[in-house]
Amino acid sequence: MRTAPHFLAAILLAAAMSINSAAAQDAQPIPPSIISPEVIAEMRERIVQPVTILSIQAANTAHVNVDQATIDQMDASWKSEAESDDQPLIAEILSSPLSNYLLYIQAGSAGLYTEIFVMDKFGLNVGQSSVTSDYWQGDEDKFQKTFAVGPDAVFIDEAEFHDETKTWRTQVNLTVVDPATNESIGAVTIEFNLTELQRRLQS
Repeated sequence: MRTAPHFLAAILLAAAMSINSAAAQDAQPIPPSIISPEVIAEMRERIVQPVTILSIQAANTAHVNVDQATIDQMDASWKSEAESDDQPLIAEILSSPLSNYLLYIQAGSAGLYTEIFVMDKFGLNVGQSSVTSDYWQGDEDKFQKTFAVGPDAVFIDEAEFHDETKTWRTQVNLTVVDPATNESIGAVTIEFNLTELQRRLQS
């Protein structure tokens, strides 16, 4: 049996409308406000572990006499390595115990956390679950609106649509505090999959 041309066209049109409708639904912004204080408290508890504190303290000591010119040079080297097969600085950070721990947290979140990285008090990377675009975060809001503000500072960035996965994401940024001294020692950025968080809240 042959399908009438106009009937086939109608089917194709309906399919296209369905796809466009799904895409439009995906593109509906999800407000970062769905990240509750309880979610942030849970993330903070996971981050503030001995491996994090010890790693940041070691980095703070190592970088205490590093001037801005050297930081800029290290940041430039990082960006250059990101486009090269020779990656000594990146490899050093990614192979650290802290990076392994952050990767463990990300994997255990089952898609809720898509990236995690920790900075020392100078804004330099200490550990990360994946390669960041730069090594120094000290000139960015994720550092300037957390560590530079105080121990309780939380900065949640605007949501962005991740076209490859069709999900909404945002970065939650916290000051890292040493529980033994109540001293601010660094900062952490956690990229949340807002689409997945919304799904969990609705189920």
